[in-house]
Amino acid sequence: MERGAAAAAPSGDNEAELSAKWVRIRTKLQSEVGDVEYRTWLKQMVLAGVEDGEVTVLLPTRFLRDWVRSHYGDRILKLWQAEEAAVRGVSIRVGTGREAGFAESVALPSDAPPASAPEIASTSRSYRLGDDLAAPLDPRFSFDSFVVGKPNEFAYACARRVAERPASQGFNPLFLYGGVGLGKTHLMHAIGLELTRAGAAHPAVAYMSAEKFMYRFIAALRAQSTLEFKDQLRSVDVLMIDDLQFLVGKDNTQEEFFHTFNALIDGGKQIVVSADKSPSEISGLGDRLRTRLGCGMVADLHATTFELRISILEAKATRANADVPPKVLEFLAHKITSNVRELEGALNRLIAHANLFNRPITLETASEVLHDVLKAHDKRVTIDEIQRRVAEHYNMRIADMTGARRARSVARPRQVAMYLAKQLTARSLPDIGKRFGNRDHTTVMHAVSKVTELINSDAAFAEDVELLRKMLES
Repeated sequence: MERGAAAAAPSGDNEAELSAKWVRIRTKLQSEVGDVEYRTWLKQMVLAGVEDGEVTVLLPTRFLRDWVRSHYGDRILKLWQAEEAAVRGVSIRVGTGREAGFAESVALPSDAPPASAPEIASTSRSYRLGDDLAAPLDPRFSFDSFVVGKPNEFAYACARRVAERPASQGFNPLFLYGGVGLGKTHLMHAIGLELTRAGAAHPAVAYMSAEKFMYRFIAALRAQSTLEFKDQLRSVDVLMIDDLQFLVGKDNTQEEFFHTFNALIDGGKQIVVSADKSPSEISGLGDRLRTRLGCGMVADLHATTFELRISILEAKATRANADVPPKVLEFLAHKITSNVRELEGALNRLIAHANLFNRPITLETASEVLHDVLKAHDKRVTIDEIQRRVAEHYNMRIADMTGARRARSVARPRQVAMYLAKQLTARSLPDIGKRFGNRDHTTVMHAVSKVTELINSDAAFAEDVELLRKMLES
């Protein structure tokens, strides 16, 4: 439980000594994590004091407190213990340097919005853009329904920060980029939903695609109502533009967006933009606009990992109250790797089929129902791919596929990989043996015979091999 008051602050020589230690700790942290990560998460830390072996560090928001506590708490404690052996713990709490009364000079400048720009979250008015200018926010795309993993955790954290404290220094504009179906649009809707959650007391949020921005601008030109269009856009508190790459080559629309961008930023308003590439990689954007887009926080969403795809499927199945066997989820996560929307769509289709025909969901029905989707993702199987998939499935190093280790935990998966190489490729036994560490063809023959025997005698083992085969076969 957090305390209600700040820790006692020492005075005189002790205060100077602790301040010096705090400066050294912050400097070490900055050198370890890098300037960008430091400015994003650690710059606003304030040392409140030290009492009974416990250091108290303050951060201005709950989100920053939780993030620093979970990602840097242990490291901060170790750095403090290196400076002062008597330190037993670090308490990271919500607060400001003003309430601490200590080490204000040590804290780096706050990222609070300028005094001339009021906190957007405190705006007590409801806003609606007229004439269907902005698109509605989808309630399904909330932060709660966004599955977080290594490939997207930074972008997620930046989006949460903007939703909690719009127009903060360093996060305006927020530029999200990544491939199709990786969650950019989801995060933009989540920001808007979070900001408008308070009912009537919420800021003016406008979300639209870059394509719609262009069409509305062209319509305003034709109707000779560009002033109304400008006034509407520049009266919002948060403007979100999706798929900015659509403006490439549209010079007049880019110019209008640039001026709208400047007007909102200068007024202390938040801008969130998404695209398929980073600002520096989008060819066809004007240099002025590219520079302005890159001056805030740029966060990318990487391609999903197998673990993240499994988490997404599990969350989707739970929300649908569907009984989907883990083997089917693994099968889909292995087969559909490039697009989260397509992955979720495949699961929805499988669940709908099971409900309509009252059939259980199995590997067989998944292959049958999703044959067209799976076929689009099929590719010619190679021995390298077989080795990688089998090593991943059995949680072993891929180097062990060609290594000399003979422990059963290594030898059995290696035999499975040899069996699948024989079943799914046109390679000869000597060729397969060479790809598995220059082993003799008789070793491959023995592996195939042993795996066949186990398939016939061990149902669980047979299911494992069948799963791997379905994930690999073309």
